[in-house]
Amino acid sequence: MIESNIPLSLSENEKRLLDKTPDADRETRVQALKASLSSDANNTLNQLQRAQTSLEIAGLLLDLDKKMESRDTIRPALDVLIEHEAFEDAALACQYIYLADQQDAIAAIGQAAWLSVTYPIDPHLTANILSHIIDETPDDSDGAAVAAATAHYVVDLRGDGAKRDELRMFTGANLARVAKRHSDVSSQQHFELWVERMELDVPEKFLVRLRNVIDVMVQDDWWFDRAHLQAQIPD
Repeated sequence: MIESNIPLSLSENEKRLLDKTPDADRETRVQALKASLSSDANNTLNQLQRAQTSLEIAGLLLDLDKKMESRDTIRPALDVLIEHEAFEDAALACQYIYLADQQDAIAAIGQAAWLSVTYPIDPHLTANILSHIIDETPDDSDGAAVAAATAHYVVDLRGDGAKRDELRMFTGANLARVAKRHSDVSSQQHFELWVERMELDVPEKFLVRLRNVIDVMVQDDWWFDRAHLQAQIPD
């Protein structure tokens, strides 16, 4: 049976934005970034740069446990990130809104998942986002299994080298953890039968089911035009 509870390191983007500097240094950095936005009277920063600066501020505010301020900082910038097709930053922004733990947290992580699976972003970030869906899903629900299978599939598609091996250990462990809590699976043979029974080895089926899970999470609270974005994706 695949080992469970294997931790996953942060993606490069997450490391950059959620570093481990002392709180005083984070606060100083937040104030400096805010000042740079306020003093940009000549608009030397374009819209995307301003949104990415807001994303950095939001990450630092989360580290400082200023959750509401973090959410209020990044939510307006999300529209700009989407407009400029900065989809990895947009997925991370939605993840930050989820971590801010406000009323729109569940809708946020659903939209983060949609972005991170739809677009070829860092598989580290995709795996982390889908692990949040696993945590939010009841033990006896199929939604966690679908999220775990999708994460494992995405890592196979996008991972590379040693990082791919690390990610596969993490996503495989998550899949085993979900199997244990969903159907009390405790052996490799039972695990393989469970995967087959749940059709978690058929991407054409579990990706459609993930879309349904995301629809339930987001409901009518979509912050971007999903149909428009899908229409722009090359065949």
